[in-house]
Amino acid sequence: MKVSILYDSQTGNTKMLADTIYNSVRNLVDVMFCGNAVDAKSDEITDSEIIFLGFWTDKGQCSDKLKGVLPMLGGKKIALFGTAGFEGSEEYFQKILSGVKAALPQDCQVAGNYMCTGQMPVSVRKRYEGMQEKGMPQADALIRNFDQALGHPDEEDLNGVKKFALSMIRS
Repeated sequence: MKVSILYDSQTGNTKMLADTIYNSVRNLVDVMFCGNAVDAKSDEITDSEIIFLGFWTDKGQCSDKLKGVLPMLGGKKIALFGTAGFEGSEEYFQKILSGVKAALPQDCQVAGNYMCTGQMPVSVRKRYEGMQEKGMPQADALIRNFDQALGHPDEEDLNGVKKFALSMIRS
């Protein structure tokens, strides 16, 4: 089986998941490509039976940079994986995934998906602290969330994406 692992990673969280997927499947399948989605060549995509597609969450959606690659994925079996800075409920993650799925070409088959929390850069916390200093009521909750996301993806998240990857190549 031939697979490609494409991703866009702003802070390294999604790359960490992609590297875990690669290390989990590389001895079981032919990995055509593993790297930044914009660097993939069309033959690495067209020859792949499964595309692992990773994203970071940008305002509840995948990045515009990744959206630019999505038209090349028409007709492919997709295994979505992503990170979100807000540690949310499964419902929150499903909302994000629904938006990404809607951006894919209609003839893609989404075989499965995996989401986990990813830590945010310190600049985000500083922005939240500025909001707190201005007395904005949501700032305390945003800071708590930032602190809860520190250290993610963690070992449990990486084990989860490994299980996900193995299930995708065995399906």
